Amino acid sequence: MGKYILDFYSPEYKLGIEADGGQHYENEGKWKDEMRTKELFKQGIEILRFSDLDILNNADGVGELIQKTMGKKKLPPHLIPLPQEERNGNK
Repeated sequence: MGKYILDFYSPEYKLGIEADGGQHYENEGKWKDEMRTKELFKQGIEILRFSDLDILNNADGVGELIQKTMGKKKLPPHLIPLPQEERNGNK
């Protein structure tokens, strides 16, 4: 996204997911992540961060939080509308 590479990104939900290793918990890594998250937020992108250990040891919990976050977001309408007959339930 722009000058950033995200581990995972859903354009539909404008949601980025980052899997962070140990370097992200050092002062420089935390500062860079904070700046990056703020810049992406300005573009309307929400970032969820998980440690590698959380992903490995609590995959269900990580998945639940991702689903919960996605459930809070309203999806944009389809960019290409269905033909009139399909919108009325006739195929």
